[in-house]
Amino acid sequence: MNTADKSAVVSPGGVGFDINCGVRLIRTNLFEKDVENLKEPLAQALYDHIPVGVGSMGIVPTNPKILGDVLELGMDWSVREGYAWAEDKEHCEEFGRMLSADPSAVSTRAKKRGMPQLGTLGAGNHYGEIQIVDKILDKAAARRMGIEDVGQVCVMIHCGSRGFGHQVATDALVEMDVACKRDNIVLNDKQLACARIDSPEGQTYLKGMACAANYAFANRASMTFLARQAFSKVFKQTPDDLDMHVIYDVSHNVAKVEEHMVDGKLMQLLLHRKGSTRAFPPLHPLIPVDYQFVGQPVLIGGSMGTSSWVLTGTQKGMDLTFGSTCHGAGRCKSRNKSRNYISHEDVLQELSSKGITVRVASPKLVMEEAPDSYKDVNTVVKACEDAGLSNRAFQLRPVAVIKG
Repeated sequence: MNTADKSAVVSPGGVGFDINCGVRLIRTNLFEKDVENLKEPLAQALYDHIPVGVGSMGIVPTNPKILGDVLELGMDWSVREGYAWAEDKEHCEEFGRMLSADPSAVSTRAKKRGMPQLGTLGAGNHYGEIQIVDKILDKAAARRMGIEDVGQVCVMIHCGSRGFGHQVATDALVEMDVACKRDNIVLNDKQLACARIDSPEGQTYLKGMACAANYAFANRASMTFLARQAFSKVFKQTPDDLDMHVIYDVSHNVAKVEEHMVDGKLMQLLLHRKGSTRAFPPLHPLIPVDYQFVGQPVLIGGSMGTSSWVLTGTQKGMDLTFGSTCHGAGRCKSRNKSRNYISHEDVLQELSSKGITVRVASPKLVMEEAPDSYKDVNTVVKACEDAGLSNRAFQLRPVAVIKG
């Protein structure tokens, strides 16, 4: 949406309910041989340290004052309180903080839902995985990210803003339904309710959405802290000695003001990315110095038991899609259909046969998130590369999974 156009709108449906659902990848200096006989204790340690499941409660002490700081500061709060390393911020989209956040724009109900959930994984398609680098296609890009060779161990965390973000979106949809009628905006689906960007409803949502994005950044930072503690406990080394640095943290569901070329003119746009990932090219000023010559890392999480990928952004993608690419494989079976066609025992047996250790809170969730419920992620990322939207850097395969 062109921000200079007074009729331009912002739509919570174009962002999604799980605001700043995103993926974070953490490298280690371990290799597969180091974890081969420790998959079970490692998976259990992650499961014990990171709260999972619907309604899970975080171990990060939170009160109204702390929550307000989290919503305003994002990862700056995490660094200040010792839950993140200072360098983690450098490898995070928006450097882990959206500056437009205003906690006063958020409802009491949203704050009440968010207060006990900081540092929790939740349920659905969210996960924590211990992964092995399986294939390297771009050695230069991999080296810039600290990936030296096939077999290196990484940790991937996929989560968002939990109940807080969901409530921000729900509140906005109610307000925007009224705004649509007032401004004569005709919709064919209430989920697409929107408001003029400069309207009170539009500005309230953008400020609240930024709060939810900051909550999600701090949430993934808190789980990174917990994952580092879990690895430290199992290997009896400090996270620093294990080289547990953040490779990158990307957002999926968010709307941001960005500058892009449109018909040869530089324009300021409000860009909605729902189920897509920012993928900026080499030399873009908004990506870390470490990645200036290879492009922004793009983290494509697989489904339970399938590969994940790290891609890099391209100039062609910047020109064609405003610097955006896929965020994952996407479902090919509904959750209901998945529950009806396979048992959780069969899914767990299939994963075990692949050497994948699983810790899951809900057997029903195992069926919903079965690998066959999703498209082939390898085909999806190859299609994005063939279209010139992003380049494949390296592939990862899971050896341990925790889910809600």
